Amino acid sequence: MNPDIAASALAAAREAAAAAAEVIKHYWRRGVEVELKADATPVTVADREAERAIRQILQAALPQASIYGEEFGLDGERGGLLWLVDPLDGTKSFVRRTPFFSTQIALMEGGELVLGVSSAPVYGETMWASTDGGAWLDGEGVRVADTSVIGDASLSLGNVRTLTADARWDALGGLIRDSNRIRGYGDFCHYHLLARGSLDLVIESDVNILDIAALAVIVREAGGVFTDLDGAPLSLETRSVLAGTPPIHAQALQRLRKSAR
Repeated sequence: MNPDIAASALAAAREAAAAAAEVIKHYWRRGVEVELKADATPVTVADREAERAIRQILQAALPQASIYGEEFGLDGERGGLLWLVDPLDGTKSFVRRTPFFSTQIALMEGGELVLGVSSAPVYGETMWASTDGGAWLDGEGVRVADTSVIGDASLSLGNVRTLTADARWDALGGLIRDSNRIRGYGDFCHYHLLARGSLDLVIESDVNILDIAALAVIVREAGGVFTDLDGAPLSLETRSVLAGTPPIHAQALQRLRKSAR
């Protein structure tokens, strides 16, 4: 991507995330009614209004790009430049008054993720990254830890329901037994912690690309590795995550692959 366009796109994504944050904080203070979508997941006026605010800014800044959003679907084509937007990832947390929700905005170019912004307005931090530009937490550069052995690693689990019926479930049990510390921060939070060196491995088996695209760029630019549970790079169809420091990711992937045979 042209460096000038990349810089403009990142600035627009950060502006859009800030605009969404104002919408979300407004409804966080006053409360909202909850509806159920066709897939039985919750949605609120905050989700929809935040996505409208994001789309308006992104379309003005980069009109040649398509937008694929959680609430209003795809506007344009999937190829070329494609914004990936989840205006309020963690709606279940939002409606239950816990601060583990965020706005996720990423940009793909030709199927490759090139930038991402992750804004958690009530939790109180924003991270962003772009290809070869490093990863940033509220303006401060961050890096993953140098943890290199499972026995020293901190592991966080997110959505793993389908993994419980998978051949790799026992391998996950082994990782839990052998690691130093187990937590389940979930949503954006454990990826932020991974990128800034506070965690070493994140595992999820039930995600949507809109949930993780921006976070993948952030972890990658912080020096980490971010794939699906099979070790494959991310695509629009990705449904699982294995993310970690390079040595820990490699060791975890080896164990998971061995158990899947």
